[in-house]
Amino acid sequence: MFWFGLMHVCSTLIDWLRIGHLSEQEKDLEILILRQQLALVERKLDKPLRVSRIERLTLAVTASKLKAVTHRTIAQLDDNIRVFKPETVIGWHRAATKRKWTYQRESKRGRPRTARKIERLIIRMALENRDWGYGKIEGELLKLGKELDKDTVANILDRHGIPPAPERGSSPSWRQLMSHYKEQILACDFFTIETLFLKTLYVLFFIDLGTRRVYFAGCTEHPTKVWVTQQARQMVWQLEDRDLPMHFLIHDRDTKFTESFDTVFRSEKLKIIRTPYRAPNANAFAERWVRTVREECLDKLIIINQQHLRRVMLEYTSYYNSARPHQGLGQRIPVPQRGPMVDSGPVICHDVLGGIIHDYQRAA
Repeated sequence: MFWFGLMHVCSTLIDWLRIGHLSEQEKDLEILILRQQLALVERKLDKPLRVSRIERLTLAVTASKLKAVTHRTIAQLDDNIRVFKPETVIGWHRAATKRKWTYQRESKRGRPRTARKIERLIIRMALENRDWGYGKIEGELLKLGKELDKDTVANILDRHGIPPAPERGSSPSWRQLMSHYKEQILACDFFTIETLFLKTLYVLFFIDLGTRRVYFAGCTEHPTKVWVTQQARQMVWQLEDRDLPMHFLIHDRDTKFTESFDTVFRSEKLKIIRTPYRAPNANAFAERWVRTVREECLDKLIIINQQHLRRVMLEYTSYYNSARPHQGLGQRIPVPQRGPMVDSGPVICHDVLGGIIHDYQRAA
């Protein structure tokens, strides 16, 4: 303890003698450097020390000024720079000097970036046509008035993680197959409604997967074999006026779909496709329409009896087929209106089901 105190007194005297030989400018610079380091140390007590670029620049400029005034070397600055090594501070000064003499180019060289609209079109072509190579996409773009080199097409697809045509695969996907055959597929299903007096009514409907047109077959409290078969015959009569004949009928394995029901459609050369057990997604179009009719119509009403349900379903399916835009059809209507589209004139609101649904149209 005695030797430590003696050493401390001696070092203090040496520092006092050294300070006495300094000029006022040198003292001010030393005080400024020490205060900057003290502020950094105090901040380090609360959180990890991170020195910003402006703090580095200030400390480097001050230390460089002190070096120029006192004519000291880097090693001799160790008495004043306590938190960082003198080489670190001098390195900051060199970096600041380097940034000072770095000028931005007035104009960028090279070919400008391809427009994002064209990039999205190239990606769309590659994803929708898995067997198209870079040259094929280049040709399609040229046909649309967009001249682009196939190497640029390759770079764009590579940047978005889309492999070349052989790796993308050339076999059609399930979505493409369904898009091709959906015009020939008919689906049907039952759903139930509870009346005001808690009677269960069964609703049978058919949906055209190509146009999304819905056919309300009927509703009954007892879907017997005779009733179901009669609805099948009436549905076949409605399909006779269709331009493209149906070839497939999808329904689940409900016992209400009897053999006589299937026989009616087989006589019209329709192939019956039964979905697996407990697999509603296999008949997704029909299941989605049940959700739609419940959310938009039936959940907002109290059905009194079978006659009331029949009137409601007929009015709603008429609105659904002839006036309701469908997202799956690109906001088009399942049964499009004939004649030119009117885009001028006053807008009229038609109430459907007594105002449960509002339909907006242009006045004639």
